[in-house]
Amino acid sequence: MSNTIFSGCIPALMTPCTADRQPDFDALVRKGQELVAAGMSAVVYCGSMGDWPLLTDEQRMEGVARLVAAGVPTIVGTGAVNSASAVAHAAHAAKVGAQGLMVIPRVLSRGSSSAAQRAHFAGILNAAPDLPAVIYNSPYYGFATRADLFFDLRQDHENLVGFKEFGGSDDLRYAAENITSQDDSVTLMIGVDTNVYHGFVNCGAGGAITGIGNALPREVLHLVSLCQKAAEGDAVARVKARELEEALGVLSSFDEGADLVLYYKHLMVLNGDEEYRLHFYEADALSDSQRNYAETQYSLFRSWYADWSVLPGNAFQCA
Repeated sequence: MSNTIFSGCIPALMTPCTADRQPDFDALVRKGQELVAAGMSAVVYCGSMGDWPLLTDEQRMEGVARLVAAGVPTIVGTGAVNSASAVAHAAHAAKVGAQGLMVIPRVLSRGSSSAAQRAHFAGILNAAPDLPAVIYNSPYYGFATRADLFFDLRQDHENLVGFKEFGGSDDLRYAAENITSQDDSVTLMIGVDTNVYHGFVNCGAGGAITGIGNALPREVLHLVSLCQKAAEGDAVARVKARELEEALGVLSSFDEGADLVLYYKHLMVLNGDEEYRLHFYEADALSDSQRNYAETQYSLFRSWYADWSVLPGNAFQCA
């Protein structure tokens, strides 16, 4: 089965809110279309960035259906408290014509059990056998999918085409050494913004799922392009990729914390996207110090990039 949907750079969409703190699906679709037009290869909805635990199943499905109907290539997150709900999201994704699945581990109930996780993963993959899927590995979900379980599942599910790693640099290397290097038809997806260079250059990743790319699509696409060239042995691109990733370091690090959606929505507001100002719960807000720090770092990066990107050899042309 083709794994091409899991390539390039893919933003994990956040869910914008209306004034009464309900999902703004019109704004969601506009942002998805805007990011794909900027050069992103697809979008993810609903992963952690989409606040899936805060939405009803019906709201999540409506967001998916709206994105697909608008022609946005869409990978659907299957996070759920129970397996039946996760299976329903996978079946709905296939029904409405989504392009891929992100298979998220079972949480809370028997979350540490390999047997329970295998049954959970298998149920999702069975519900949409014609959709290419990646397993999402994240310590935040309390379960680390290892190579033995991954390949056991692949024996029965040809739609399991890849592995999305959100566990950090050591886990990316584990996946490269023990999963994608064992079978070169399996694609590795970078799942944390601080490891784009490491993922492409040192681990042979095929694509990156990004949070900061929602706010800085051009700059993140530039980074991915440089990393892809560096992975092919381009020495100049390797140096420039490290420069750009270092400059993005603080903004990318927001992706590693519990407040990632709060930070990235705030950066979107700084860009003029007012529909990202609110969160589903009024108490969910950055502190004054967090907000001030984010604004200072955002201003610093944008000033640096405006200067750096026009230096000889640094220009970037979006596809």
